[in-house]
Amino acid sequence: MFKKPLLSRLLALLCIAVIGLVGCSSTTTSGLTGNYAQDTITVVEHLDRLIDLPNDDPNLPAEQALARQEMNDYAALYRRNSKVSGLRSFTTMQTALNSLAGYYSSYGSRPLTDKLKKRLHKEFKDVQFSLKRGF
Repeated sequence: MFKKPLLSRLLALLCIAVIGLVGCSSTTTSGLTGNYAQDTITVVEHLDRLIDLPNDDPNLPAEQALARQEMNDYAALYRRNSKVSGLRSFTTMQTALNSLAGYYSSYGSRPLTDKLKKRLHKEFKDVQFSLKRGF
C-alpha cells in the first residue's frame, strides 16, 4: 500500500538529482572548461589550424562544423561574464569570431580569402599577447 507512493517519490528524487548533476557539468559540447585563459588559447589554436588547412583537405567540413560549435559555445559561455567581457583579449577575440562566423554564414564552404586569413592570424596573435599580459 505504501510502496507505490514511496517508490514514485524516490524515482522522482533520483531523476531530479541526475538532471541537476548533468546540468551542472563544467564542460560544454566542444570541450570548453570555464577557465577563460585556457579556453581562449584552445579556441585560438584550433581556429589557427583551421584557417591554414588546405581547401582540398578531406577533414575540412568536419573541422568547420566543430569550429562553428566551438565559436558558439565560447561566445555563449563568456559574452555575459562581466569579469571577462571587458578585457581587451575578449573584445579582440569576439571581433575575430564574428568575422569568421560571418564569413561562414555568408559564403559557406568557400575558401577563406588571403586578406581575411591574414587579419585573423593577426587578431589571434593579439589575443594571445593580451592574455599573456593579463588583459
